Amino acid sequence: MALAEVNFFSQTLMRTVPFYAILPCDKTGFDGKREENTPFKTLYLLHGIFGNYTDWITGTRILRWATDYGLAVIMPSGDNRFYTYNKANGEDYAAFIEELVYVTRDMFRLSHDRKDTFVGGLSMGGYGAITNGLRYPHLFSRIIGLSSALHFPTMLETMEDMPETPDCYPFGRTFLSTIFGDVKNLKESDKNPVVQAKRLADSGHPLPVFYLSCGVDDELYSVNEAFVKTLQDLGYDVVWKPGPGAHEWDFWDRAIENVIRTWLPLENRESLGSGNIGPDRTGD
Repeated sequence: MALAEVNFFSQTLMRTVPFYAILPCDKTGFDGKREENTPFKTLYLLHGIFGNYTDWITGTRILRWATDYGLAVIMPSGDNRFYTYNKANGEDYAAFIEELVYVTRDMFRLSHDRKDTFVGGLSMGGYGAITNGLRYPHLFSRIIGLSSALHFPTMLETMEDMPETPDCYPFGRTFLSTIFGDVKNLKESDKNPVVQAKRLADSGHPLPVFYLSCGVDDELYSVNEAFVKTLQDLGYDVVWKPGPGAHEWDFWDRAIENVIRTWLPLENRESLGSGNIGPDRTGD
């Protein structure tokens, strides 16, 4: 398994941006032979607020699970911008996600098939995965949202009543308006995943399938549970996996393991490595 740090010039953000890539390009069997050069199924994995492209590597065992299942994982930086767009300031992190798919497909041996391309994230990244998975259904067949920050479209309706004090950063009026723009029509805009889900369901286009999970002690639990109900009512295929835990890495580590091991269409293929020096012969 190769771990690559890449910096490239993003045309959508007009600057150089980094990402980590986990690539199963050196997967070697116990017979010493490399696996055949087939395109990799790929997960675009988004971090949460205050984090960056290193978070998933340092906070979870994603490298181990990706290695076991031959999954390519692309992890960009979202810069606290919720992977959305704001025409007023010219930032378009939504278009960046689309750009990232095409750029990485040019760089690496990734599958170009929708059925092999997935997007996921936690908290802010969960919102980003859901909103961009629904925005680009031609790219992503599966969407993973862990403890997703789905409360902003409705919370911002009361923005005028929110304090603008240092202790509420980064959730004060000024900061949030720089991300989401004019909040007056936000609830009915395509920055609201509920609106996006309804529009896509009515469009006749193929629908992505969802894996949503949240800790029962997480403040975001109720809004995630409500979103699951909305998706189900609209006819989406949804796996809902609540579990013990709060807004924390222990929960997300367990969740992403379960996603890769049980939900993504992957096959566990043993291979040679520092954590696996030979086939299990305990039963011989």
